[in-house]
Amino acid sequence: MVRQVIEGQKRELDLLLKQRYVVRKVKVPPLDNQLVKVIIGPRRAGKSFYSQHLAMASGPFGYINLDDERLVGLMDYDELTAEAMSVYDSPKRLLIDEIQNLPRWELWINRLHRLGLRLIITGSNAHLLSSELATHLTGRHERVILFPFSFAEYKDAFSGLKALSDVETASLLGSYLKDGGFPETTVTSINKQNYLLTLFQSTIYKDIVKRYRITAAESIENLGRYLLSNTGSEYSFRSLTRVVGCKSDMTVRKYLRFLEESFILFSVSRFSYKVKEQAALNKKIYAIDNGVISAVSFSTSPNTGRLAENVVAIALEKHRLESGQNYFFWKNTKHEEVDFVCMENGRVSRLLQVCWNMENPKTADRELHALLKAGKELRCDTLQIITERKKGKEDFEWSGIKAKIEFIPLWEWLLAE
Repeated sequence: MVRQVIEGQKRELDLLLKQRYVVRKVKVPPLDNQLVKVIIGPRRAGKSFYSQHLAMASGPFGYINLDDERLVGLMDYDELTAEAMSVYDSPKRLLIDEIQNLPRWELWINRLHRLGLRLIITGSNAHLLSSELATHLTGRHERVILFPFSFAEYKDAFSGLKALSDVETASLLGSYLKDGGFPETTVTSINKQNYLLTLFQSTIYKDIVKRYRITAAESIENLGRYLLSNTGSEYSFRSLTRVVGCKSDMTVRKYLRFLEESFILFSVSRFSYKVKEQAALNKKIYAIDNGVISAVSFSTSPNTGRLAENVVAIALEKHRLESGQNYFFWKNTKHEEVDFVCMENGRVSRLLQVCWNMENPKTADRELHALLKAGKELRCDTLQIITERKKGKEDFEWSGIKAKIEFIPLWEWLLAE
């Protein structure tokens, strides 16, 4: 049976490698060393396709897809290895998809690594991968983060690398804000709404409910839907407990951790120089992809400003995972806010405010004043406002605070990032 599965996957692989490939704008790990290449990110974000092309660049390779119900209960890992080596004629490199579906996978990978195989593995659960790899492959692996298409990749998928004018690029951004960047919804004519809703529910029930044996499945789905309907908003565990109807905030903490580990959502902490205070303050919630917000949230009409803020958060989160440089949001006692405080080497390097509509004087004044106050308090003079179309640098003065603020259209900021 195992051999039949591997042979069937090989036929699927041969067909996949003939399809159009949008080159991903991520750092390509060197393939000439023995380090295990670990590709992590959300389900259906393109990890398999990226990894297949990565492996192909260095010659023949074997392929095992563990997101196959016929292999999930497999206990004889030696048989799996032997059949893969036989079907692919003893390759030196092996690509293993969705590794977290196999119990005690880390011991198997460790053994294959010791045998000298060059390994590429993918996974859709951040915690399982990080904890097991840290324990069993410390210093012997390198990680690549793969999210759904960035705007630059989305643009390439539509244009085929053809140059677009600024007007065309800005127009394309509107679709990206609403539809998000999951590859299959981008490059095919599939029904985006149905696809992303099914993906959300599959991740909830397959990656969370089944794996962690959660009995109150509806509660965690409701929590996910509620948070996706309130991206860019603050939350406390006490308030979420009331929303979901749980008796304990510890249950909600656990559910939210599962949602974050499965790459559905992520949280951003409020800035404070005191670590304990930072941990106690409310956080903000964001989604890993805008298309999931549109497909799953309770909202009937899109809030373009919030969608714009979410794509900025996604770019910063990906940078954090790749570089370790953190970011926060800022809020003072008067409830004035700055969307993002970016750190570099332990220091505040820039402040970002997302203001889609600068034409409303009241809104513009509120965003500007908060940015000036935060700049003074945090001693940061790199102040940026990400907008729909306004561009340029201007000097501002308010309540004795003087600063230069740069306005950047969102499409331009995303391409630069």
